[in-house]
Amino acid sequence: MQDFNLHAPEGANKRKRIIGRGQGSGRGTTAGKGNKGQKSRSGGKTYVGFEGGQMPLYRRLAQRGFSNYPFKKEVQIVNLGEIENHYKDDETVDTASLILKGLIKKSVPVKILADGDFNKKLTFKIDALSASAKAKIEKAGGTVKSKNGKTSEN
Repeated sequence: MQDFNLHAPEGANKRKRIIGRGQGSGRGTTAGKGNKGQKSRSGGKTYVGFEGGQMPLYRRLAQRGFSNYPFKKEVQIVNLGEIENHYKDDETVDTASLILKGLIKKSVPVKILADGDFNKKLTFKIDALSASAKAKIEKAGGTVKSKNGKTSEN
């Protein structure tokens, strides 16, 4: 036996099946498409839900209601308890720092909620926060600024 006698196992490499090349090939005449009809013709394709010309089910059923899905706004939520664990006093909490600390994954609008204990003096430059979160931040001596840099007042 040789060390480098590499070959594919038997049956692994199959020859491409060639159709429509005369009767002697065994795959001639109708070339596996059967006799007559739309799908035997050149370019004879149908689409998903096609019912042979009958009005398809998805068009027969009435469409009712409204879906807000196309207009939804994606917001990531971070709780004050998590911020307490990851930040030190006098740091700034913004989208970039939240990504660096691993609290959020991507740069989409962030909303801060008031769940958890919070006792650190931090500056928040964030998209949105709940009223109770704002109260906890200001009670701890922190400040809340809007994204454009202005300090929010009560």
